[in-house]
Amino acid sequence: MKLLRRGNPDNPDNGDAGVDEPTVAPSAEPASSAVTAGKGRPTPSRREAEGKKRGPVAPAPLTSKEARARRKASRGDKEQRKAAAAERRSDAADRRARMLAGEDKYLLPRDKGEVRAYVRDLVDSRRHLVGMFMPLAVLLIVAMFLTPAMQAIVTLVMFVMMLFMVVEGVILGRQVNNKVRERFPDTLDGGFKLGWYAFVRSSQIRKMRAPQPRVSPGDAV
Repeated sequence: MKLLRRGNPDNPDNGDAGVDEPTVAPSAEPASSAVTAGKGRPTPSRREAEGKKRGPVAPAPLTSKEARARRKASRGDKEQRKAAAAERRSDAADRRARMLAGEDKYLLPRDKGEVRAYVRDLVDSRRHLVGMFMPLAVLLIVAMFLTPAMQAIVTLVMFVMMLFMVVEGVILGRQVNNKVRERFPDTLDGGFKLGWYAFVRSSQIRKMRAPQPRVSPGDAV
C-alpha cells in the first residue's frame, strides 16, 4: 500500500492537494520593545532623605560633661540667657497687667465677652455676704487650736453663715440672669453657668479678683 504524503507536489494522488493549508498569522510584535531601565539603586527612606536635608548628625556625647557643654553651647552664653529670661519675665508681666486691666484679648476664656464683663460689674457694684467665705475659712482653721467649747461655737456660726451664703448665691444668680437677659436679649450665655460665675466672683476678696473691678460698691451699672 502506498502512503500519501501531505503537501508532496510529486505525488499526483495527493488527496489533500485541493485543501488549503491553514495559514498561521505571524506573531504580533509588541507595541514598544523598549524596556524602562531601573535606577540601579534602592529608593532612599524618608529618614535618610530628611537627614540629608538637615546635614550630618553629631555623634552622641560620651560623657555627662560633654552633654552639659553641648546644652550650654546651644543656649548661648550667660548674658544671652539672662537677657532672654528678662524678656520673658517682662512679657509675662505685661500680659498679666493687661489681663488685670480687663483687655479682652488677654483674658481667660471664661472671662471673655461683654456679657461676662457686665456680670463682673454687677457683682463688683455691691457688697456680698458671700465675700466673707474666705475670712471665715481662716477663722475655722484658727478655731481648731482653741478649746472644745470655742470650737463648737465657731462651728455653729460657720454653719449659719454658710446657709445664708447659699441663699444669697441663689438670689444673686437669678438677679444676674434677669439683668443679662434684659441687656443682651440675643445672648446664649446664661442659666446656672452664668449664676455660678457671679457666685464665684462674689466669694473672692475684692482686691484678689481678676480682672480687677472697674466699678466701686454703690455705683450704678
